[in-house]
Amino acid sequence: MTNAGLSYANGTSDHPLLGMTISESFDQACDQYADHEAVVSCHQNIRLTYKELQAKVNAFACSLLKLGLKKGDRLGIWSPNCVEWTITQFAACKAGIILVNLNTAYKSNELEYVLNKVSCVALVIAPTFKTSDYQEIITKIAPEILEAENKILNSVRLPHLKHVIKIEDQQHTGIHRFHDLLTEPTDQQLFDLQELADQLQFDETINIQFTSGTTGNPKGTMLTHHNILNNGYFVGETIKLTPQDRVCISVPLFHCFGMVMGNLACITHGSTMVYPAGVFNPLESLKAMQNEKCTASYGVPTMFIAILEHEQFDEFDLSSLRTGIMAGSPCPREIMQRVIDRMHMTEITICYGMTETSPVSAQSSTTDSLEKRVATVGRIHPHIEIKIVDEQGNIVPRGKLGELCVRGYSVMMGYWGEPEKTAEVIDEAGWMHTGDIAEMDQEDFFKIKGRIKDVVIRGGENLFPKEIEDFLYTHPDVSDVQVIGLPDAKYGEELCACIILHEHHQTNEEIIRQYCKEHISHNKVPRYVRFFSEFPLTASGKAQKFKLQEFMRKELNLNDIFQ
Repeated sequence: MTNAGLSYANGTSDHPLLGMTISESFDQACDQYADHEAVVSCHQNIRLTYKELQAKVNAFACSLLKLGLKKGDRLGIWSPNCVEWTITQFAACKAGIILVNLNTAYKSNELEYVLNKVSCVALVIAPTFKTSDYQEIITKIAPEILEAENKILNSVRLPHLKHVIKIEDQQHTGIHRFHDLLTEPTDQQLFDLQELADQLQFDETINIQFTSGTTGNPKGTMLTHHNILNNGYFVGETIKLTPQDRVCISVPLFHCFGMVMGNLACITHGSTMVYPAGVFNPLESLKAMQNEKCTASYGVPTMFIAILEHEQFDEFDLSSLRTGIMAGSPCPREIMQRVIDRMHMTEITICYGMTETSPVSAQSSTTDSLEKRVATVGRIHPHIEIKIVDEQGNIVPRGKLGELCVRGYSVMMGYWGEPEKTAEVIDEAGWMHTGDIAEMDQEDFFKIKGRIKDVVIRGGENLFPKEIEDFLYTHPDVSDVQVIGLPDAKYGEELCACIILHEHHQTNEEIIRQYCKEHISHNKVPRYVRFFSEFPLTASGKAQKFKLQEFMRKELNLNDIFQ
């Protein structure tokens, strides 16, 4: 039902919401599709049927309980894409343990903050990520690991963390091996696990994903079984997934894109999850799509560009592809056209959403015109309401700009331990205020026009200027700093740090960038660094970021991009 005059829509569907926990849905899939391939991890050379995956999930869940984890405890996972990630995801759901997704690019400061923020009791880690040695980083924060002979940690800086579990074969004094926690459970352990799983409620928080705000520190978004199971299901419905589909998941599992739209969409449809590599690699994605005869592929526009422009692209047979999702940032028309023509993805769709809404609120359909798929983010998702409001909170007429608000099953429970910040974004009527400026047309399609907040979207990932500004203030030469987004043909936007130095202090662009590289995630390192003697200010003395953006666009000859 829609109101033709006002920017309000609610998504209808012939399919009711799934009134069950993720554990129940997973077990249903494992019973129904027991001998069907559930997951293929190409880089690990591992393939598991639903029945085999279920056995490993049950074993790991029982081991977590044996270690002393209880329902409601937080379990962090810090790893690139792999089978162990997926085992951990479903084992946590089965035991009622809240999975905490950690960005693979975290450095020590970020890791320490988030582990303490939600009081993680256990942490699953990969050996490495790019140049980061995860064990080295966690040992730097908690050197007590080296002496924890009983594998129970007692750390001064991480007081809640008791167990570190590493995905590798090598033995370490204070660290559990993931493999050792996959030993076959006893009948009694399985009985106890099932009894626990049967008592879980679908409205309980089961996942925490961190998202930063303009305040700088990451906030823990609390998502329930009901939130993410249903969102994954309806994403899968929209791209018409079936048990015959094989989804190439090149996006990270620690994001909703991989974990919800990928894994949960697959298990609710009996489809196969295919991981080409630990982290995105265009050649490995091409190999996986061909060798595994994938029918769907996920990515942000920059990923599809990298695949299309790979020098070996023409060597691969991608004729099995049918559908997929491009999301995370605006999709250029020519890229969408090339994906349809050259990758055979005639039914590719666009999604819009945010972590706080589990994540998808709007999606194009497999039959929408190319124009609608590139100029809009599609129509509203089933069982969700959307309205667009002005600064007074009144719904605007169609065709007018305003803030997009979302209400329904997908809206998060709130930010962990931060009721005030939750109240800032979810109003008394249950509407999530997205901070995005949007417009709705007469056919219920939505366009995202910009952002109220200063979020910079680089390659599909939200980057938050204040967080980077707060960090740059720790440099001894920096007096004042403003971080802005500048247009970029490849990534959509790039970061630029505009810096005023302390009097008599001198430094250069490379020193600042190197300082960033050593202390914060690579994706937060500004591409551009420029020095100013003063910033343009408002009458009240606040820096005018839009004027800095205008100046830098002209300075760097970026005005022609996206014009």
